[in-house]
Amino acid sequence: MASRATWKPYTEHGDLSKKDKDQLPDNVFAYPKKRKEPLTDARHVRTALARFDQVKGVSNEERNKAFTNIKKAADYYKVNVEEKNWHELGKRPHTKNPEHPTRKRRT
Repeated sequence: MASRATWKPYTEHGDLSKKDKDQLPDNVFAYPKKRKEPLTDARHVRTALARFDQVKGVSNEERNKAFTNIKKAADYYKVNVEEKNWHELGKRPHTKNPEHPTRKRRT
């Protein structure tokens, strides 16, 4: 079941220092309750996609919500997202994560 997005555009931000990030509203994060992965511009949307499989301490429900928020932000910032759900991100990780189960290790 698809989650309803909570993300809303927020264009008044600096370079997202720790202080800047602390002042952002919850609804600009992919994971609003955890305040993880800010989605304040196209670069941050791409980063959230790239790091999606690295986020720890979140439930599948939170991942559903985060992916919905990322897609909404991606539409707003004109970032192409080919995946239809967050499970597809794990099949083809955006980052070089040697610990990912789909990566073969050289012996």
